[in-house]
Amino acid sequence: MKKVLAMVAFVMIGVIVYAFNDENRINVDQQSKKEVKSGEVIVMNKEMFIKDVFDYEKSEEWKYKGDKPAIIDLYADWCGPCKMVAPILEELSKEYAGKIYIYKVNVDKEPELARDFGIQSIPTIWFVPMKGEPQVNMGALSKEQLKGYIDKVL
Repeated sequence: MKKVLAMVAFVMIGVIVYAFNDENRINVDQQSKKEVKSGEVIVMNKEMFIKDVFDYEKSEEWKYKGDKPAIIDLYADWCGPCKMVAPILEELSKEYAGKIYIYKVNVDKEPELARDFGIQSIPTIWFVPMKGEPQVNMGALSKEQLKGYIDKVL
């Protein structure tokens, strides 16, 4: 009887572990699909930055890799001004869908990226045109100010 109970317990634990891992895989797949949708803010890590924006490990001269202008919001979850800017960026991502990428980089999760670009104040917002250097603004901006910068990079 003990062997049967032990076997049932083992099977149940295996099913729970499998279900948990399968749920995580689905969530990662959904996040990846969400990131490529137009009109949404894209949460970016260092690898994505190097692949989609600029490979600063191989080049010192800025060369944007994107096919549309971009806004990159360097922020932290605990930052009050960052929390004020986040919903504005969400609105703008829908308003400018298909015309501009809006990325977010959490400096607490990507400290190397923040360090390599000398980010000392958050939010720091980069406005990245198709050609030329990005314009950098430190501090929270209103929707009107953000739209003004967007119009310049478009």
